[in-house]
Amino acid sequence: MFFNDRETIIRLTPEWKGERLPDGRPKVSADVLRRMRKITFEEAWGPLWGLGYRNNWECNFKMTAGRSVLVGRAVTAVMVPKRPDLDAALMDIGRNDEGHKGFYNQWVIDNLVEDDVVVVDLYDKIFEGTYVGGNLSTAIRTRTKNGGAVIWGGVRDLQQIVEIEGLQIFYRGNDPTGIGNCSMTSYNGPCRIGQAICMPGDVVLGTMSGVIFIPPQHAEMVVERAEKNHVRDFFGFDRLASKTYTTAQIDTAWTVPMWEDFIDWFNTDPRAEEYRHLTWDQELEEAREKAKEGEGSAQVRL
Repeated sequence: MFFNDRETIIRLTPEWKGERLPDGRPKVSADVLRRMRKITFEEAWGPLWGLGYRNNWECNFKMTAGRSVLVGRAVTAVMVPKRPDLDAALMDIGRNDEGHKGFYNQWVIDNLVEDDVVVVDLYDKIFEGTYVGGNLSTAIRTRTKNGGAVIWGGVRDLQQIVEIEGLQIFYRGNDPTGIGNCSMTSYNGPCRIGQAICMPGDVVLGTMSGVIFIPPQHAEMVVERAEKNHVRDFFGFDRLASKTYTTAQIDTAWTVPMWEDFIDWFNTDPRAEEYRHLTWDQELEEAREKAKEGEGSAQVRL
C-alpha cells in the first residue's frame, strides 16, 4: 500500500510497545484519553519540554466550539499544491489500487474510528483550502464520537459546523470555496502543523491555549504527572489555609513528615477519591533518602 500503510506506521513509531489499532497506529487507552481531558496545555507541555520535545505544539488557531477541549488519537494527512502529473499518479494509486472514493479528504474521513482526531497539513491554504464543511464535519463527529480535527488550513460552512454538538475543530481561517488545487502526498505519516510535528497515533490535546501532540509512549506519564500536581494543590491549599505549613514549605521539596501527612489526607479526603489510582511510594522514598543524606552531612560537620 502507498497510503495509510500499517508496516510503515509501525516502523515510524518503534518506541510504542503497547496495543495498536488495525492500521498500525499506537492505541493509547481510552482511560488515558479520558483523564487527558482534565489536564491543561501547560501541564502537558512541561514534561515533553523536559524530555527534549521542542516542536510538538502550535498555538495559532481559531476554534469552532469555544472552550471545549479536544482529545484523541491523531490520524495525519499532508496536502501539497497540485501538480497535474503527480496528482494523476496519486489519484490512480488511491482510487484504483486502494479502492478509495471521492477526493483526498474523503479518503481520510471515511476511515475514522472512535476517538480519532484528523490532523491535516494544508500548508495554511484558506482559498480552496477548506478541508471540511458541514457534511464532512458531521461525518467526523459521527465516526469519532469524541474526536474532531486540527487543520492547518481552512474550513467552509462555518455557521453549520459551530452548530454540531460535541465537535471541536482547530483551523486557520474560513472561506466559501470548496477544497481544490491540491493533492495528498501522505496519509498517516509525519505531519507538520505550523511549528509542530505530529505523528500518527499521537495523543492530540487541544485547548483554548493551543494544540499539543503527545507521543503515545509518554501519554500516561504526562497525565499522571498532571494529576499528581492537581491533588497536591488541593492538599497544599488546605494546609496553607489552616496555617499548618508556610508557602515556602509547600513550594519546595517536602519532608518525610509532610509526605506522611499528605498520604493520610489523600487516603481520606473526598476530593482525592478520583485520584486514588495514583501511588506515592517513589516520592516518599526520595524524601527519606534526602533526609538520610541530610543526617549524614550533619554528622560530618560535627
